Formats: sequence, C-alpha cells, structure tokens
Amino acid sequence: MLGIDVSSTSVKLIELRGHDQRFRVESFAVEPLAQNAVIEKNISNIEAVSEGIRAAVRRSQTKLKQAAVAVPGSSAISRTLTLPAGLNDDELEAQVQLQADQYVPYPLEEVNLDFQIIGPAQRDPNEVEVLLVASRSENVDIRVDALEAAGLKAQLVDVESYALEETFTRLIAPELPEASEGTVAVVDVGATMTTLTVFEAQQIVYTRDQVFGGRQLTDEIMRRYGLSYEEAGRAKRQGGGLPDTYEEEVLAPFREAMSQQVGRSLQFFFGASQHNSVDHVVLAGGCAGVTGAAEAIADATGAPTTVANPFARMSVASRVKPQALADDAPAMMIACGLALRSFD
Repeated sequence: MLGIDVSSTSVKLIELRGHDQRFRVESFAVEPLAQNAVIEKNISNIEAVSEGIRAAVRRSQTKLKQAAVAVPGSSAISRTLTLPAGLNDDELEAQVQLQADQYVPYPLEEVNLDFQIIGPAQRDPNEVEVLLVASRSENVDIRVDALEAAGLKAQLVDVESYALEETFTRLIAPELPEASEGTVAVVDVGATMTTLTVFEAQQIVYTRDQVFGGRQLTDEIMRRYGLSYEEAGRAKRQGGGLPDTYEEEVLAPFREAMSQQVGRSLQFFFGASQHNSVDHVVLAGGCAGVTGAAEAIADATGAPTTVANPFARMSVASRVKPQALADDAPAMMIACGLALRSFD
C-alpha cells in the first residue's frame, strides 16, 4: 500500500518494498496543498485535497492503487478493554460492541470502530487486553472519498499516532540506546500543529497537540518582506532571496519560540506523569530541518535531541532523488508508518 499523509499544508506519499525486515523506498512525493484545504488536521476542501493526492501520485510515478491513510489522534477515541480470554471472534466482537457503548460519546451507527487483542491481561491470565479505537464516520469517509476521487482505493484507515508508533518502533527506536527501556519524546512540529508523543519502553504513554508550527515563520516572512504566501514558503524552504538579517531577525526568534513550545509541551507531560525528564527527544515534522532547531531544543530540554530520519538504513529506487528524500524525511514519519502497514 501507499502511505498517504494529508497534513495542513501538503500531501506526503511513500511506497516501500520490503524483504527480511529490510526496506527500499520505491517512490515518494510531497505535494503542497492550497491554503486552508486542511485546517488543524480537518479536511475543509476535499477537491483540493484529492487534486493534491492525484498530483503526488503523478509526481511519484507509482503504479500502486491501494493506499493507507490516517485520521488525526484528536479525532479518535482509544480505550483498552479487559475481556475474558477464550472468546471466539463473534463473542469478542459482541463484547466490544457492548463496551463501546460506554466509552464512545456518539451513537455507534455514526462511528467507525475496530479492535485488536493486545495480549494477556497482566493482573489475570484468564483475561485479555483489547484495544478499541473509534472515530466518527465523517472523519473516515472524507479521507476515503478524497482517495477515491484521486483514483486510489483506501485499503486501510489508521490513526496518526499509531502510524507514528509503527515508524518509531520499527525504524527509529533500534537506533536509540535509550529507547528499549527509557522514555523518548517524539516532537512533530508541522505547519500549524505541534504533536508531542511520549514513548516509554517503546509504548505510547502520552500524546498532546498544541497549535504552533511553521506557518508562523511563513507569516512573519510574508509580513516583514512583503512576499506572497507561496513566495514566503519557497524562501523559507530554500533559504534564498532573503536579506542577510533574516537569520538574526526572523529565524532565531522562531527557533527560540519553537524550543519554548517543546519545553512547554514536555512540562504538561511531566505534570501528568511521574516523570520530570526524558531520556531523548526525536524532532520530526516539517520544522525539524530549521537550522539549529535540534541544538536549541537540546539546550531547552536538557535531553539529547536528534532529527528523525526513518529512511536512514533504507536503499532507494533509481527514480527517487536521495537528497529530496533526506530533506523531507523528518516530515514523513506518519506516511512511512502507513506504508509499513503493508508488511503487518
């Protein structure tokens, strides 16, 4: 399956081929979206999104028609249920439906839900833990419709946090000595939202979204230098055509605000848990490439900070430009996790 991540400013597409836990990037594309096509992770212009997906498919030259897409974590409800072990599939489904009624604050006919057995319950070997995930059907349907309008079939609808977890556990954690038993914070700083996901022993223990992102840097470039939205975005990414004072007057204050935002997000986590520090920070999202950002965040948090690259140990097909892939790698965590579902 293609992994397709629809974010606030772009469509990100990745196709992986796998063999013996080794992967190759077969095709990849990042296609910008019209302004306000997606607002705070909600699709508001389905035609613009489907056109963005279609353009990404063209740019990537993929031949695949099946795709995996994800709803935001804020649009999903997750609960761990404890149920008797030994139930057959029909009995298990009936029990899940029964309990879902308690936890899902919408009529069940208005939601899509699924469940998966996690394993034996820790307290009682005669019970199993079952993960229940539900989202309002409208969140699922609009993504399925956008794919279909672009000529693709939605094979799977995931949740962004679980797609991120897939990438983290398979590709990022093996490179971090602290990840096996320690606490690792993955901070995804996108265009309009910053998402903190904390892993403990490679299990998600905390997630939080905050409204902050690279759009603020784009807006400041527009305001200060009189550029259009498109021109400012291009200048921000390529670093060209801006005055010598840009680094000191615009980029440095944004970098400072970004590190403060990460520190603030972690304070919320510390307040909600027994922790007062993390062992490592992984910086992801479109803003991860901001010059000096990782160093500023390491200073602010006191934790070693690395920039995410899920493709570090992958080979690439001849049609994929390695430098373009490396530049976009930190922003491809969710798309990569969706593509990895092909191998589950």
